[in-house]
Amino acid sequence: EGPAREAGGALDVPAAERAAAALASRRRQIPPMPRKRPAPQEAESGGEMWQDTSRRAEERPRGAFGGEKVLIVDDDIRNVFALTSVLEQNGLQVLYAENGREGIEVLEQHDDVAVVLMDIMMPEMDGYATTAAIRRMPQFSGLPIIALTAKAMKGDREKSIEAGASDYVTKPVDTDHLLSVMARWMRGE
Repeated sequence: EGPAREAGGALDVPAAERAAAALASRRRQIPPMPRKRPAPQEAESGGEMWQDTSRRAEERPRGAFGGEKVLIVDDDIRNVFALTSVLEQNGLQVLYAENGREGIEVLEQHDDVAVVLMDIMMPEMDGYATTAAIRRMPQFSGLPIIALTAKAMKGDREKSIEAGASDYVTKPVDTDHLLSVMARWMRGE
């Protein structure tokens, strides 16, 4: 059994926290995760909720993407954990940074990143500041950046786009919607 077990569609929170701690110790490149894992639900510790509305891996065309790299910039490892499974099942490689400053460092080390999933609410350097900083770097001026936020307020989408985000997706994330937004920006669809 993997780091999480199915319990009525919810993630076993202690197991998720153990897995999150293991992921945090190997930041930068996340290794492949087990294929069958439920999405985490909102936990007492305040993690955002994720809805895995995507088809099961065996029902989805394998390798919907061709091994492109995705950088997730999010300070909540549980969000990274939840997204990584879905992204890898769709043929993507996942890189991870826990804050904006580190996200920029990862980008500088991996100039072949195809898309960035940027959390907005982060300590040290939030998603708006990080997105604006990335846009000032000529080599990443056209890189798709998709802003993700759980605390969606009126005007957040506009503020994200003004900071330089290509698109905006609210949490809880509908994974099918996120994958289609990513495909649209990565492939010009």
